[in-house]
Amino acid sequence: MATIADVARKAGVSVSTVSHVLNGTRRVAPDTARAVEAAIESFGYRPNIMARSLKAASTRSVGIAISSLSNPYFSDIICAIESECARLGMMVFLSDTEDDPSRELEVIMALHQRRVDGIILAPSPDPARRALGYLRDIGLPCVLVDRMPDPAFDQVGVNNREAMRNLVERVAALGHRRIGYVGGNPGFETTLERIAGYRDGLVGTGSVMEEELLVTGSATTMSAMQAAAQLLYLDHPPTALVGGNNLATIGIMKAIRKRGLRVPKDVSVAGFDDFEWADCFEPRLTLVAQPCAEIGRRAAFLLMERIAAPEGSRRTIRLDAAIVERESCGRPR
Repeated sequence: MATIADVARKAGVSVSTVSHVLNGTRRVAPDTARAVEAAIESFGYRPNIMARSLKAASTRSVGIAISSLSNPYFSDIICAIESECARLGMMVFLSDTEDDPSRELEVIMALHQRRVDGIILAPSPDPARRALGYLRDIGLPCVLVDRMPDPAFDQVGVNNREAMRNLVERVAALGHRRIGYVGGNPGFETTLERIAGYRDGLVGTGSVMEEELLVTGSATTMSAMQAAAQLLYLDHPPTALVGGNNLATIGIMKAIRKRGLRVPKDVSVAGFDDFEWADCFEPRLTLVAQPCAEIGRRAAFLLMERIAAPEGSRRTIRLDAAIVERESCGRPR
């Protein structure tokens, strides 16, 4: 069985550095922390310090409170979290918050009553942040995933703004200057960050920035389809549409087909969140792919750190996303 010394040798660091990475007791350079985490992963190392640091009444269980469990994006993250927790000897309780603030608070309170050792949460669009306030008050270890509204908690997600800017620039490079955007719920940090990236992309390429080309509020494919239809019926409709999430992109495709238009001949389409059946669309969709497995793995590992060292420094981890180019984007007519 691997020891902490084995991990240190493989990562090329001291044993104390490995301990700091595990417990969050001192800041470690990001590259060094990644090397340590990679060494831990390669050995399948289960640090005894975590087991010793867990409170005596530990239930060896973790709660996951995430909305839209049917959404492939969150399903992939959940699978990665569950796999990593199982590797670390933790059981998982899973509940759907339905993105409803009241339901979210009920779920968090129920998980607390079940005495879970920590919670992984994708926060709802609650202006009052009641669930986060409750978690702060009771001091229960918590890691936020995807939506990162509060650096007082550990958080894991992607560089939304940069990824969306890159996507819009890629669309603009084909010659599009009127690029419409169908965003998600404006109460989510991810929505606001991606809208900022959309604006950055337009400004950086000299494309048209008109407020009528930007619509939000698409929490379902139906609302996204209706929002996209507004853009397609403008007197001067966009030559390309970008979806702020996978449901928005599906809604865009439905609106285009209902309008009797073709992709990409009449209008190009790109979006955020790759999904397994994106290849089944005709044409296949150009999308931003998030590292869902890595998000889930990092979230689980961060939670184990926080359970072991509740007073450790909180960390916000942003991972890079990649553009998967397919056939849904072409040059404007």
